[in-house]
Amino acid sequence: MAESDNGVRKSTAYPYSSGGWGSLKAVAGALAQEKVPLKEITVLLKQNKPDGFACVSCSWAKPADPHMFEFCESGAKATAWDLTAKRMTPQFFDLHTVTQLCAWHDHDLEEAGRLTAPLRYDPASDKYVGVSWEEAFEDIGRELRALDPGRVVFYASGRASLETSYMYQLFARMYGTNNLPDSSNMCHESTSVGLKEAIGAGVGTITLDDFEKTDLMFFFGQNVGTNSPRMLHQLQEARKRGVPIITFNPLREPGLLQFANPQSPVEMMTPAHTVISTQYHQLKTGGDTAAILGICKAVIHADDRAVERGEPRILDVAFIQEHTTGFEAFADYVRAASWDDIERVAGVSRADLEAAAEEYMRANAVIAHYGMGITQHRQGVQNVRMLCNLLFLRGNVGKPGAGPSPVRGHSNVQGQRTVGITEKPELAPLDKLASQFDFEPPREKGMNVVEAFEAMIDGKVSAVVNLGGNLVRSVPDRLRIEPAWRNLKLTVNVATKLNRSHLVHGEKSYILPCLSRIEIDMRESGEQAVSMEDSTGCIHGSRGVAEPASPDVRSEPYIVAQLAKHTLGEGSTVDWDRWCNDYALVREEIAKTYPETFHGLNERMWTPGGFPRDLPARERKWQTKSGKAEFKAPESIGEDPDMPERDSRSLRLMTLRSDSQFNTTIYSLEDRFRGIRGERMVILMCEADMAQHGLKKDDRVTLQTIADDGFQRRVAGLRIQPYDIPAGCIAGYYPECNPLLPLWHCAKESKVPGAKSIPVHIVEVNGTPREV
Repeated sequence: MAESDNGVRKSTAYPYSSGGWGSLKAVAGALAQEKVPLKEITVLLKQNKPDGFACVSCSWAKPADPHMFEFCESGAKATAWDLTAKRMTPQFFDLHTVTQLCAWHDHDLEEAGRLTAPLRYDPASDKYVGVSWEEAFEDIGRELRALDPGRVVFYASGRASLETSYMYQLFARMYGTNNLPDSSNMCHESTSVGLKEAIGAGVGTITLDDFEKTDLMFFFGQNVGTNSPRMLHQLQEARKRGVPIITFNPLREPGLLQFANPQSPVEMMTPAHTVISTQYHQLKTGGDTAAILGICKAVIHADDRAVERGEPRILDVAFIQEHTTGFEAFADYVRAASWDDIERVAGVSRADLEAAAEEYMRANAVIAHYGMGITQHRQGVQNVRMLCNLLFLRGNVGKPGAGPSPVRGHSNVQGQRTVGITEKPELAPLDKLASQFDFEPPREKGMNVVEAFEAMIDGKVSAVVNLGGNLVRSVPDRLRIEPAWRNLKLTVNVATKLNRSHLVHGEKSYILPCLSRIEIDMRESGEQAVSMEDSTGCIHGSRGVAEPASPDVRSEPYIVAQLAKHTLGEGSTVDWDRWCNDYALVREEIAKTYPETFHGLNERMWTPGGFPRDLPARERKWQTKSGKAEFKAPESIGEDPDMPERDSRSLRLMTLRSDSQFNTTIYSLEDRFRGIRGERMVILMCEADMAQHGLKKDDRVTLQTIADDGFQRRVAGLRIQPYDIPAGCIAGYYPECNPLLPLWHCAKESKVPGAKSIPVHIVEVNGTPREV
């Protein structure tokens, strides 16, 4: 296998740099596929600019001094997807029944174009039919008033702006429920719980400025090349300063190996590129706690030796003594840990972990980036706490160039939590909302995503309002969820395009088409703008620049306001009509509810680079139970002590996304980084496992989940593809493999679905059953 400049092996599936000509070709292909007019292509020049719109894809930070082309391949695809010239008018639905559309591939449903008018499901014809906005709002309001609020779920996808999210949570609470699950429940809730316990804030502490001051970066379970490619600019600049980057990831991902900047003439016209990872360790799926424990063990051992020899300490003793609690218990656990156990569970050698520790001990300021490879495990919260433990050892929180960096997905998934989208009443300013709007908010805990679907299966949910997203497709245990979803009395979907959740409908179902953030939002008081929070906790304004897909689509704030007005009626103290015609009024109320972060929001939202939210942990002020940053020893180093591997033929499946995908939106059936073309029913497996299981390339297998709960979970027709992945671990695409993920197989404290570690058996090969 070929090696990069620093000796780190390249990927054999895609032995080229990420970015470069491959990225430009992919962007051009996406624009052509969606038939985006030439005049609309110039919209890309306004993407992630202070006077333009925030990308509708990932939530990576927006710099104060942006590049001319401040968008990545993924962001350009997302923009092309929204700017498509294709339309799904009511006439389209005249030609297709819902039953027929259910047979379409997920890609084809969304690729058919933008929704242009509100629709209501008609059971007599099995079709969605056109309906007026007023009729839709009146009927939805009437249905919601007739239901028990405790049986209604208000789901929020991560794209909704701060204004929309604030209105949505206020609507739900005035209606009488804290059932406000969101996409954070599916991915970074382990962060929200783990960081909150460890440092007193459920978000990361770094900003873009920290990239200029860091001495070392770790990556755990985050594929920057496909999930947040604009971040590669900051990584490239850091590498040119000589900053090491140490990566722990089961798969060898090209985006973490080397990068050719499409905006650099030299790198585009020559073989020049930037090596990203200086160390790349392919740990076993679920081996994160063990790997981090090994680094901590090497650091504490080095410090113990320094004490014995009277040499300078390795640990930041002053930080530990002044700012932390629990160190001694953690250190005792680390000292007692067995290297044999660490190597076995992590799948990484002691020598490699000690090499990572050596770099860590040389650095004065360290950032730990991580993604869902850390959080989507049964021990997801523990993984987050272990990263904090590692950072605490050398004082790498609350100082320039250092800190935890959870890399979020959706473009405002973090921000909607900041303004009250949460099922946990203790995290929402209920007393403030009560006095501000003269009502009594519900105080009982609401349902998160997993709890909502558990209740739905038990017949305890009557309606779901979806603010964006494709919830039916994204959840675990889909084959159990879909029948329960069809039993709902009401499903309401706010969306730009048709997706699977609209077709698996309730007794009554509405599709309410909304503007994309890219589009001009003109209301009675003039052109409107919205705001959002990026992954680094900075708040930005966003203003649409493209013409709307249809004169009959409405903005998300308008739709939420009208749903609230028609449901709450005279019982609401909010003038919803004024709010949906002037979003500045909503921002004024946000500032009243959260004055520490949002004072002067209407003016400050246009600050180049955004303004940072109030985050005491950045100043080493710890809003934890103890008032200090808290070390915590792990419960165990095994990924899943409740579900151990049962025999030598068991495999651990992780789900992943392709480079032509954002969450459940699939832009094409290509995954060039992994050498996959034309399909997504694929399992990546190392050649050693293929030999052990008697498999060859292109064999078709059926996987079955190892579980003793009375349900048989299978996915058939998965093609075997050789890939560089640790033995005993396999990978398949999300959401195609979701039926294999039990609803209860989730992180213990956060209930994030354990999608990165699903124990499975191969039960069929090329149509022939196999004993396990």
